[in-house]
Amino acid sequence: MKDFSYANTAHLLKILTLSACLVTIGAVTPSHAQLTSAPYSMGGSTKQFAQDRARIEKSGQLFRIQGHCQSACTMFLALKNVCVEPSAELLFHAGKHPFATRLMLDSYNASLRSFVTANHYMDTPQFHTISGSEIIQKFGYRKCP
Repeated sequence: MKDFSYANTAHLLKILTLSACLVTIGAVTPSHAQLTSAPYSMGGSTKQFAQDRARIEKSGQLFRIQGHCQSACTMFLALKNVCVEPSAELLFHAGKHPFATRLMLDSYNASLRSFVTANHYMDTPQFHTISGSEIIQKFGYRKCP
């Protein structure tokens, strides 16, 4: 095993520190960072999702809705920095409690909210799917780059 001198160790430490700083800067720059709906795809507690959404909103990071996004996952449509992949599938239904349904409805823009209400998507626990392409074209959400 080769011995490292103090000078080599100090030089290596400077390189590692600079690398860590560059990684950290890159990780928090909103134009480069993004999150996806994948960890949230199966839905869950609307209260918890509202808290996560507030945290993500503060970060300024791009949030990409992709793949399967059901139930409370659709609440991320309210993010300023959200985009939707055309291949995504968003599934809508009534929450377990009226309050949960209201939290989800309040997360959608006016045209989507009117559509899911008029078509009774939020009246029962049955899932109703809207494709990412439809979310973009019919309801005006931003397409992911």
